[in-house]
Amino acid sequence: MAFARIVRGNLRRTGGAIGSFRDGNDISYACNWSRGIKTTPHDQFPVAERALAESDSEYDRDRYPGLEPTKPGEKPRVVVLGTGWAACRFMKGLDVNMYDIVCISPRNHMVFTPLLPSTCVGTLEFRSVAEPVNRIQPALAATPNSYFYLASCNGVDTDKHEVYCETVGNSGLPQEPYQFKVAYDKLVIAAGAEPLTFGIKGVKEHAYFLREVNHAQEIRKKLLLNLMLSENPGISEEERKRLLHCVVIGGGPTGVEFSGELSDFIMKDVHESFPHVKDYIKVTLIEANEILSSFDVGLRQYAINHLTRSGVHLKRGVVKEVHAKKIVLNDGTDVPYGLLVWSTGVGPSEFIKSLNLPKSPGGRIGVDEWMRVPSVEDVFALGDCAGFLEQTGRPVLPALAQVAEREGKFLEELFRRIGKQNGGKAFCSKDIPLGDPFVYKHLGSMASVGRYKALVDLRQSKDANGISHAGFVSWLVWRSAYLTRVVSWRNRFYVAVNWTTTMVFGRDNSRIG
Repeated sequence: MAFARIVRGNLRRTGGAIGSFRDGNDISYACNWSRGIKTTPHDQFPVAERALAESDSEYDRDRYPGLEPTKPGEKPRVVVLGTGWAACRFMKGLDVNMYDIVCISPRNHMVFTPLLPSTCVGTLEFRSVAEPVNRIQPALAATPNSYFYLASCNGVDTDKHEVYCETVGNSGLPQEPYQFKVAYDKLVIAAGAEPLTFGIKGVKEHAYFLREVNHAQEIRKKLLLNLMLSENPGISEEERKRLLHCVVIGGGPTGVEFSGELSDFIMKDVHESFPHVKDYIKVTLIEANEILSSFDVGLRQYAINHLTRSGVHLKRGVVKEVHAKKIVLNDGTDVPYGLLVWSTGVGPSEFIKSLNLPKSPGGRIGVDEWMRVPSVEDVFALGDCAGFLEQTGRPVLPALAQVAEREGKFLEELFRRIGKQNGGKAFCSKDIPLGDPFVYKHLGSMASVGRYKALVDLRQSKDANGISHAGFVSWLVWRSAYLTRVVSWRNRFYVAVNWTTTMVFGRDNSRIG
């Protein structure tokens, strides 16, 4: 350990970590630059690398390559963690003449989650619901000091104003995982949430979630695989029924919309493309309480009746444990399945739990009325990972796309106000008046239930009066609303073309990958 510190000191004095040096043959070795991160090739210091590997985590982070703090005269740097609804809406509107942006996320795109269930059965193509982040904010690709880094954040030092990251997957870089740090003037944490499993045994191992494009791809591949396997000779009737039993856990909007899309797929496309097994395939939706509990009672009953007529079996129950080919309910009932989709809401991720920041009820990062984390300076939190602290007297808002999007818009306007008063740099916005706090007004809820039917509930709260409607007209409203909310004109065109193609020619049942 002492040797590691000596080597580290020598490297700093010779400029080996941040500048250049000359060896005995008078050969100059300069720093490498990659996407703004200043690095030194590890093979130039083989002994030092071995010594530094023995150091503790604090010294490790001190020696990370990365972006150093901004200098006087440079624009303030805003670091954004995440590429979800809140993060992308914030970055889209942020004034790049006032700030530099560094976005760090394990994915380089935003997912239009309301239409994700449609991709699982081929109603839409996957690219129609994915928007590259550098199209949302072109400065990430075009501005010299703004960057997107494909990496996961694994630590935040609020005293040093630094975040610590590591690259995702097998990057092929000299070190695995490759780690770096980024200094910030303002930090916006919008890292999203993870599916809730309630600690139930076997869920993570055997169930499919529906939060990302790759989740939808895996569901589609599994569904088509089971359809084709069930036609093989020698498959028993019992095994064929199991393979073709699709079970959805969770009766929220995502679970109901996926069940509706699946019933459409079965009634239109499976009956034509897989006639030998069309009578075996079945969809079961399991919910512990009421489906679509946030909707009007009349709309809930309409959804129940419509799904039942569409062939979806509704079952009330609580999952006790999940096995490879069956789930066990609390009452002891075994439910065999071939495909299990888990959609029971979201909760804080392990990264959010690990941060030494105040927490709101439910474990999210606690924020005040201006989306600030009050115990530290220059840190803000948005979206599914953030919730109002109890002392604000406000309820924690639901994990909805419209909540996250509105929070992102509010914070972008707040940053513009801060920047105009020269508060963009670190530790410079403490005494700046922030204006009116964030106020959320619910715009209503919508859900498709399949077969050209949907629900539209425009009440501002569960107990309030307002317009609610179900049927074909609501389905047109649902499609029109989401088509206009798709981020780019390119993806709006994709979605419109996909819908038209599916209506005319049916869904594609090719299994690729």
